[in-house]
Amino acid sequence: MTTRVVVKKNTYVDSVSLMSISTKANQVEGVVQAFVAMGTDMNKGVLGSLDLLTPELEAAGTGDLMILVETDASLSTDEAIAAVEELLTRKTETGGEHQVTYRTVGAAAAGRPGANLAVIAVNGAFAAREARQALDNGLHVMMFSDNVAVEDEVALKRLAHEKGLLMMGPDCGTAIINNVALCFGNAVRPGSIGIVAASGTGSQEVSVRIHDFGRGVSQLIGTGGRDLSEEVGGIMMIDGIRALAADPATQVIVLVSKPPAPSVERKVLAEIKDAGKPVVVCFIGGSEEAVAAAGGHFASGTKPAALAAVLLDGASESELDLHALNWPLIEEVRTKLGPEQRYIRGLFCGGTICDEVMYAALERYDDVWSNIQKDPSRRLEAADASREHTFLDFGDDAFTNGRPHPMIDPSLRMARIVEEAKDPRVGVIAMDFILGYGSHEDPVGVTLPAIREAKAIAESSGRHLEVLGYVLGTDLDTPSIASQVSALEQAGVTIASSSTNTGLLAREFVWKEESR
Repeated sequence: MTTRVVVKKNTYVDSVSLMSISTKANQVEGVVQAFVAMGTDMNKGVLGSLDLLTPELEAAGTGDLMILVETDASLSTDEAIAAVEELLTRKTETGGEHQVTYRTVGAAAAGRPGANLAVIAVNGAFAAREARQALDNGLHVMMFSDNVAVEDEVALKRLAHEKGLLMMGPDCGTAIINNVALCFGNAVRPGSIGIVAASGTGSQEVSVRIHDFGRGVSQLIGTGGRDLSEEVGGIMMIDGIRALAADPATQVIVLVSKPPAPSVERKVLAEIKDAGKPVVVCFIGGSEEAVAAAGGHFASGTKPAALAAVLLDGASESELDLHALNWPLIEEVRTKLGPEQRYIRGLFCGGTICDEVMYAALERYDDVWSNIQKDPSRRLEAADASREHTFLDFGDDAFTNGRPHPMIDPSLRMARIVEEAKDPRVGVIAMDFILGYGSHEDPVGVTLPAIREAKAIAESSGRHLEVLGYVLGTDLDTPSIASQVSALEQAGVTIASSSTNTGLLAREFVWKEESR
């Protein structure tokens, strides 16, 4: 293998584009590894941990673009660098004589007087400055950038609140505003159910289930994952509830999050009484009592949340396909698994999907480990080997530092699929495939080789390995959910109908008779 490094001085490319470029560069035949990133300390740290940090890369500044390619004998490094350069050129092409590139938020606001929202996807060190400029120019903000100081987040959200603007983020990956999906989102029909979420894939899951139940979404407002922390205080979720309460197109409101800080939960639930509309509360792992006392409708998971919302919106339960748990399938899988195959390995791109599946397991088992476990004694680091029941969120910061999100580049998860198949105690590998705007163009197709290899490893040692897949998407997405499900089924993968269903199936597949 041969390695080559190029540093392009004073060349900024936003993080979203770099994720896409890195993914496509790694798919070039002959490329063993490609790394395309800005010269930040974080990215250099990732290169250092991979033993790829050269003196030239070490000297790169935060405004410099770092390119590293490693190739096999079939491709020269010159050809690989040329392929990366072509991807960068495509990104920077204007695409037409009428398209204008603005170099500052202020210039864009002045040049586009009809615009009212800015998406911020720059290095976290500069994101707060850009967001403040957008707010000062009267623009709502969706901040995709992460690694922003919590003090900056609080200040920006307070400023937005004073100005009557939305400040979604930082680390906000999903929104649907006026039927337009921003960053990661699915194609769902418009309707009268509004969503406020501190969870990207959790909000995607609820929106997709609403679509699946025949209803639609009015607005989906993301808050960023830290909004319901003690430090931030739920500023954006409260403002989001008030915005949907005032929206005549919204008839039902759904809140989605991991469990908030207790004091923040009380503040958020207090808003329900003044909303004047039914509010469904899905705080994964939360309790029903506080929600009921506040006048809300409690949902234990994303599918129950969507179901409650569509029923409150006027749907009839008799007309809905609820996909009841398939007990004959569960018994069939149990007969295939050996007595030692007691454990689930959940490998997820979506954090809330991982959380929901893990909580389903926690209802039945206590030996549950994860990189997002609330119990610190059962928490794993990104580099740790799996233990007993293990659930990994590959979208967590520890996995994405300096790398594209797994919804864009699932290569880390693919390697882990093969590794988990070598453990004779594993009965089920559960995973998600997330479709929609911003995601990999064929998440199932790119993962199938790893699935086939994992199954072959188990078969070679006389074991059945149950692979359980859930495709988050709609018939309107590209690729469609039907084509992705079909490809999985042809590879012998069992299909779950929802995030909630994934957790229930996984835990029941490995439930042993002596444990009952």
